[in-house]
Amino acid sequence: MDWLINLFQTQDSVAHIVLLYSIVIALGVYLGKIKIGGISLGVTFVLFVGILAGHINFTGPRPVLNFLQDFGLILFVFMIGLQVGPGFFESFGKGGLKLNILSSVAILLNILMMFACYYIFFDTSNSSNLPMMVGTLYGAVTNTPGLGAATEALHSVFKDNMNFDIANGYACAYPLGVVGIIGATIAVRYICKVNLQAENDKLMEEEGENPNAKPHIMSLKVANAYIAGRTLQEISEFLNRDIVCTRIMKNGVISVPTRDTILELDDEVIIVSAEVDAKAIQAFIGPEIEVDWHEEDQPKKMVSKRIIITNSAMNGKTLAKMHFSSVYGVNVTRISRQGMDLFASRNHHFNVGDRIMVVGPEENVNRVAELMGNSEKRLNTPNIATIFIGIIVGILFGSLPFTIPHMPVPLKLGLAGGPLIIAILIGRFGYRMHLVTYTTTSANMMLREFGLALFLASVGIKAGAGFWDTVVQGDGLKYVYTGFLITIIPILIVGTIARMKYKFNYFTIMGMLAGTYTDPPALAYANSICNGEAPAIGYSTVYPLSMFLRIFTAQIIVLFFCGA
Repeated sequence: MDWLINLFQTQDSVAHIVLLYSIVIALGVYLGKIKIGGISLGVTFVLFVGILAGHINFTGPRPVLNFLQDFGLILFVFMIGLQVGPGFFESFGKGGLKLNILSSVAILLNILMMFACYYIFFDTSNSSNLPMMVGTLYGAVTNTPGLGAATEALHSVFKDNMNFDIANGYACAYPLGVVGIIGATIAVRYICKVNLQAENDKLMEEEGENPNAKPHIMSLKVANAYIAGRTLQEISEFLNRDIVCTRIMKNGVISVPTRDTILELDDEVIIVSAEVDAKAIQAFIGPEIEVDWHEEDQPKKMVSKRIIITNSAMNGKTLAKMHFSSVYGVNVTRISRQGMDLFASRNHHFNVGDRIMVVGPEENVNRVAELMGNSEKRLNTPNIATIFIGIIVGILFGSLPFTIPHMPVPLKLGLAGGPLIIAILIGRFGYRMHLVTYTTTSANMMLREFGLALFLASVGIKAGAGFWDTVVQGDGLKYVYTGFLITIIPILIVGTIARMKYKFNYFTIMGMLAGTYTDPPALAYANSICNGEAPAIGYSTVYPLSMFLRIFTAQIIVLFFCGA
């Protein structure tokens, strides 16, 4: 049995390190699935298993732990950036601006509550107490990337003089953070006397009032010699308007045209366009005529179909400009991006990889599928080069020093902030640089979870050795109740203001608060009691900015206040 004992005790062997991480991550993931009161901690339980492993001295070489922690963090935040990038700037639209302002206020209140708790409950002469409260803050708001950014910044300030680990404060505050977010949103409901059924009814009524451009159907005879011999696609591009030709009679034969169909003089066509474009299209193609041959068509079969956008020409186009309802006779009911369902607003910008649910006549739906690409094979090829190019640029960008007066060290965005910002920019504008940034939802989630698991396992294993002294025999109880205050008070304030002053739907507020705290369990709870898409809209509207601010403010707090 010596070989087995050596496998667990020889810390510098590759087999030992792989075994260590495999046990910690696998056990943490399985335990994280256990639900108490319908709530589970998910992959974050890896942190607690790692702490246990470190406490019993089941650990590894410190340089290896540091490398896997940093690499996991980079991978995690970069994939988050790619996910939120396409919708980051659009989230500041007319409706989203107020939600993002409220979200930012909540983040600021979290930070102010942390400082208030620090000055009220802790000894300010102890240089380790404020950094520990930073760890408590990010456990209270259930934001792991912020913990990583703060940890990295602390190493740049304290160098090798750190005799504490903020992951212990994070671990103490996290469980009640998850519970507190949901509990506080429920408290907002009673404070504002919200009737859930009335909110659902109002939501359904508002969603039913989404106006679309009126369609206009006309029968025309081709009389413009300029378009003779040109395809329908060429004609549409020249007009710079969306048109659909549903039927064409050529030499007495009726057929269903495609975008490659060539028009000739005296062809008779049935054109569908937006009502505002009808006169211009008629003037360009030819006079309107009366025909009856299309009346023999059979009733159209209505279908719903999920279509994948793989045509790069669709990148950046808005739903409003596509005139799906008026031109194609179909409705887009839902858009899914990187695993998040988005509301099909008229100002939505399409990106390669978006999945849209289209409802309408089968023939028209197939036309839209042809237009959008709808080729699964194009998306299955992994674009791993783009990921590592982005990471290279992100690390370089994060390493740039910015000297600010009264700061002990130059400000750097670091291994968390640099890759995050570059990933957001690549996710939004990468197609302009001919970078294929799309990754399938499953691939994005796999890389994110893999990076997060490596990070949490490393943090837990390193923190485990001092966990008992720091938490059980130290200020652990303080971290628990101060973390709970940091969690709930900003939610009660911002949630009440959003309802009372700005009159937001309660379910939108729930989604906004879940996105502000980057907390999927809170979103899942909101979705379970709402009949519409309001929670998902609120969540996806504020999530990109919230994630950025959580990571960025972590470093600002450490560099400005913890190094003094």
